[in-house]
Formats: sequence, structure tokens, C-alpha cells
Amino acid sequence: MQRVLRAITLTLFALSLGVTPFAVAAPEQQNKMKACNEQANAKGFGEGKGDERKAFMKECLSTKSGKGGGGKDTQQNKMKACNKEAGEKQLKGDERKKFMSDCLSA
Repeated sequence: MQRVLRAITLTLFALSLGVTPFAVAAPEQQNKMKACNEQANAKGFGEGKGDERKAFMKECLSTKSGKGGGGKDTQQNKMKACNKEAGEKQLKGDERKKFMSDCLSA
């Protein structure tokens, strides 16, 4: 009887390990949807734009990061772009900090 219980427990444990990646993938997809939504609104593809917005969202959601790291890669790209722009504007000190904060949160 104890062997059966151990076998059942081990099987349930092994099955729970297989379900974990699916539980983790949902927040990543939600974050990607939120980011694409913000980009669409920033580019003027508001809720009433129909086919233009649909095409943009489809393209945005279907892109994959080069490293497979989800939003991390896009955040790095955003950081590089903001850093480059701050350098071109020759910002220093507090002005640079404020610009970087605004740029990264946009």
C-alpha cells in the first residue's frame, strides 16, 4: 500500500513540474500585450483605428526577441536608444537622469 502511495505522490509531483512553464508563460504574454498596446497608442493607432491597429498589433505580438528572453531584450534596446539620444543631446547630471527616466518610462 505504501508503494502505491509513493508512486502516486511521485507521479503527481512529476506532473506538477511539467505544468509550471505554462503558468510562467501567461504573465510574459500579458506584459507583451500591454507593451504593444502602449506602442500602438503612442503611434496614433488608438482604439478607433480598426485595420491599421489590428495590423500593428499582429506584427508587434508576433515578433520574438533575439535571445528568447521576453521583455528583457526590448528593455535593453530601449535603454540603448535612450542612452544614445541622451548622448546626442549632451545631457549631464540631473538633466540626464530626468531624461533617462522619462525616456525609459515612455
